Amino acid sequence: MHRSPAASSRSVNASAPADTRIYAVGDIHGRADLLSEIIARIDDDIRRRPIAHAIEIYLGDYVDRGPHSKTVIDLLTVRLVANRAVCLRGNHEAVMEGFLQDPAILQYWLQLGGMQTLASYGVELHNGTETANDLHRRFLDAFPRTHELFMQCLRTQFSCGDFLFVHAGIRPDVPIEHQDANDLIWIRDAFLNSTRNHGRFVVHGHTPVAHSDIRHNRINIDTAAWRTGTLTCIAIEGSTILFL
Repeated sequence: MHRSPAASSRSVNASAPADTRIYAVGDIHGRADLLSEIIARIDDDIRRRPIAHAIEIYLGDYVDRGPHSKTVIDLLTVRLVANRAVCLRGNHEAVMEGFLQDPAILQYWLQLGGMQTLASYGVELHNGTETANDLHRRFLDAFPRTHELFMQCLRTQFSCGDFLFVHAGIRPDVPIEHQDANDLIWIRDAFLNSTRNHGRFVVHGHTPVAHSDIRHNRINIDTAAWRTGTLTCIAIEGSTILFL
């Protein structure tokens, strides 16, 4: 896995609580191999630099496009239970959950990379002869109870100190407590083009960038891991963002 070519650390006008280090990981999209490396890197960093409170936050989009969505959720389920990791809901999880409830959205999900997710659960498409209802039934049968519980634990936002963690962004000019959950997992231009101070420094993914994009009011750490091989993890301590 390649490290981000961005500067190894940056200072921002925001601060995490004392004696706290926050690890935030960008969009994974089925790259369990890269996630395993990041997890090992986080564990090694904590061993080398012990701290009273270490918080792991995964920004969503665990499934679709890459080959091993099921294994990604297996890994994150362990981190959630063992490390109390914070796992946010991305738009791809929302669409997968939608298909679990309604087979009618199959074609929409397949356009977003759902075929790779189905395959990771052992649900292969048979020469296009199966109906959406057939695939829905087989996916329900293959979807483990532990993954159902994992999905129920997903959050839409998480705040720590001066930092706000969301999948996609927030609606500018709307107080954080009044944000629409749909915006938190889907928004793009209205948030990305905003130069205003949001009251919190926003850490997000959702919109792929070549390198981690740090602005005065936000940082985007979605580096399109599924196709670039670069899964970005940052460590926030005080007012410093370190690229792990």
